[in-house]
Amino acid sequence: MTYFIDRRPNAKHKSAVNRQRFLERYRKHIKRSVEEAVNRRSITDMERGENVSIPAKDISEPVFQHGPGGARNIVSPGNKEFVAGDKIRRPSGQGGGGGAGEGGPSNQGEGVDEFAFTLSREEFLEFVFDGLELPHLQRKPLKSLEEVKMVRAGLSRDGVPSRISITRSMREAYARRIAMRAPIKRALREAIDALEAEERKDTVLRNPTRIAELKAEIERLEKRIAGVPFIDTYDLRYHQLSAQPQPSNQAVMFCVMDVSGSMTQNHKDIAKRFFLLLYLFLEKHYEKVELVFVRHHTAAREVSEEEFFYSRETGGTIVSSALNLVNKIIEKRYPVGQWNLYVAQASDGDNWDDDSNICRDLLVKQLMPQLQYYAYVEITPHDHQSLWHEYESVVKEFPERFAMRQIVEAGDIYPVFRELFKRRLSQS
Repeated sequence: MTYFIDRRPNAKHKSAVNRQRFLERYRKHIKRSVEEAVNRRSITDMERGENVSIPAKDISEPVFQHGPGGARNIVSPGNKEFVAGDKIRRPSGQGGGGGAGEGGPSNQGEGVDEFAFTLSREEFLEFVFDGLELPHLQRKPLKSLEEVKMVRAGLSRDGVPSRISITRSMREAYARRIAMRAPIKRALREAIDALEAEERKDTVLRNPTRIAELKAEIERLEKRIAGVPFIDTYDLRYHQLSAQPQPSNQAVMFCVMDVSGSMTQNHKDIAKRFFLLLYLFLEKHYEKVELVFVRHHTAAREVSEEEFFYSRETGGTIVSSALNLVNKIIEKRYPVGQWNLYVAQASDGDNWDDDSNICRDLLVKQLMPQLQYYAYVEITPHDHQSLWHEYESVVKEFPERFAMRQIVEAGDIYPVFRELFKRRLSQS
């Protein structure tokens, strides 16, 4: 019988395996609590865990117990009141009021509090971004040798035990045993034949000395055959691994934010929250995603992360300046054949009179043929303006790769984000 012992270390006083099993079992309840927490707290406060409560009735387990009535034998340790044959009075039933999860108003009975526990930062973000992904992410041709995959590259006589090839090692051992035993077996057959021939001779002609020598030779050869090892270190073969370059799934996300005078402080705060949520999502799920931050009013500039979120610069509105800058950066630094290209734009929809048509042409003719996905969020409680209407024509041209949503207040950020980056069943 084979015994498997799991010696994987768990954290002190915790069982990681049981915790993961618990999180998976009550995933629906935890996800609902996480969504409520996201709507309560600010996006800048997303990097800490969360206290989650599950109603007691939802974690109750079925229990087998004896029904009422019948004759039963019970051992009651420490009993000083009853003896065998006594009848025990039924419970009055007035003290057992509310059971688990029945915590309604009452002057009697007992209840059970909700089961509460704390999600770590990693677990919290896992539930926040569950079911989300970058749409249409593709494997691009190799750009550098950083991304490799270890593949088998033949066999070697040297290696570590975890890479041993059982089948090839046993085959080598079998071949070695055949090769080592063949001449011994041939000599053994000859000795046996000679012994039989000697024993068939008449008693007068039989040579006792020769017979003794043959028997000793046979015994020696049989010991040599038995001494051939079943497997030897010479037989062992190990899988050889080599690093094989792999196509890269690297991507770049352009974060484009309108900071013109028409964007109120509330609009800018909502845009920053949206991009912070996007930043956390990319940081959590992707290792090879670069971020390019672009701010624009009448002119667009590529800025640092710090300046993107906290600069106080403002001005008029020409959206095409940002789109032109994004196109130039792509041509200069991010070849289409090597990068997955994404753009997320946040604006209040206000734009210079004749610039919206230019934006549409830039998207249809230059940007969208290169991009994997374009997400546009318009932050306004009012009716849509010309930019939105021009973008609707872009949606008709690229229905799978161009998406636009409206955000009215801060509570809309998370639902809109999930709609824009929800997991697709198929990728183009």
